[in-house]
Amino acid sequence: MPDQPSLPALPVTFRPGRTRAVLLTAAGAIFVVITVVAVLLPTLGPGERLSFVFTAAMLAGVLCMLSRPKVVADEAGVTVVNITVRRQLGWAEIVQVNLRVGDPWVFLDLTDGTSLPALGIQPGIAKQHAIEDARTLRALVESRSVAEPEQQQG
Repeated sequence: MPDQPSLPALPVTFRPGRTRAVLLTAAGAIFVVITVVAVLLPTLGPGERLSFVFTAAMLAGVLCMLSRPKVVADEAGVTVVNITVRRQLGWAEIVQVNLRVGDPWVFLDLTDGTSLPALGIQPGIAKQHAIEDARTLRALVESRSVAEPEQQQG
């Protein structure tokens, strides 16, 4: 198949690189600007300056949390790291990898009937890269899900 990517060596990490770079750059810039403003404003007392810096750190922290999502595929399975949640899945637990037109990120259909969002592959800024990553993850899931039961029987 021409759309079938060659399988990468494991472990492989999928993450939205451009989005992550934008978020981390913005976090650093916001922290620096607000901290500099706190230091340069002559009318602020020490407590007010500290509250400015604390607010800057909180805003930067939120942006860093938003940059956290990734999907890591290794020999044992797939680890999905979203904003606040981390979930380890065995290869056999994943039924299908979906990235439909208009989806904000990849969804993993699981054997328990649920669907898990995988924010580490999202077509926001780099749509073509996300499509390639989704195809690669889909190929890995298909190859590992088929191979895993054969290995268990043998």
